[in-house]
Amino acid sequence: MGATGYTARADFGSRGTGAINALARPGGRARIPGMVHVGIGYDVHALVEGRKLILGGVEIPHPKGLEGHSDADALIVRSDIVSAELLDAAKRLKIVVRAGAGYDNLDLEACTRHNVVAMNTPGQNSNAVAELAFEMMLYMARSGFSGKSGTELRGKTIGIHGFGNVGRYVAEISGGFGMTVSAFDPYIAEDVITGYGIRACKSAKELYSECQYISLNIPFNKETGSSVNYSLLSGMPVPAVLVNTARKEIIDEESLLKMFAERPDFRYLSDVAPDCKALIEEKYSGRFLFTAKKMGAQTEEANSN
Repeated sequence: MGATGYTARADFGSRGTGAINALARPGGRARIPGMVHVGIGYDVHALVEGRKLILGGVEIPHPKGLEGHSDADALIVRSDIVSAELLDAAKRLKIVVRAGAGYDNLDLEACTRHNVVAMNTPGQNSNAVAELAFEMMLYMARSGFSGKSGTELRGKTIGIHGFGNVGRYVAEISGGFGMTVSAFDPYIAEDVITGYGIRACKSAKELYSECQYISLNIPFNKETGSSVNYSLLSGMPVPAVLVNTARKEIIDEESLLKMFAERPDFRYLSDVAPDCKALIEEKYSGRFLFTAKKMGAQTEEANSN
């Protein structure tokens, strides 16, 4: 890592430039010296399958097991788990950067114990995630482009649960589709939300009761785990479409299955499949969409941010 002289090991998921810039000195870009030792994670390895990946003039190999990180001073990850076990093996590690906003794959307590700085890169892939939400919504609204009659987004109500970077892009795109937009975020001031020309709800309950589409843009933590439950979902008007580009853990899956069983109008679109995926596939064909892998950041533009 040129800004500090450290050796850099880059375990990219789907992108790396933004994360490398997070390691660079203020106002500069990360420089990779000739003696750099760099590796990549499985996600990027799949992304560049069949061709070499070159960074700073150096071909990037694939690290093997925990020992592959033993000489790393810096670690960049996307979906890879930074566990206590990994940190035990990475004796020289000083900093780990999550290439994206969410950081639930980083064991923060273990990082603290090992005196390793943990960082994220919020905003780098926000537009890509927001666009994916609408791509899934359009796919479902048009019956999977199967030739069957579908519905339109214009005039529908959409609620944005979580008004961070992604939520704000969702708001902008929603307006372009002519949707009626509301948002709820207990950590964002009401005037910030209304400043985007949309309605600010006082509670999640209010948001869900008024909106046919709900876009989930909240992090997974102790507060939000399984928080999207039957009490919220059952209040949604017809048709009810839940769009999850966040984390599967924020959904109470028992409530999810209950909604599928009780509400024929209910649809679930997710960038990450739930643990009950097999049951949903077996019983509720045509009422769900799960991407092959978490791919909110899988765009050329997000990869270069």
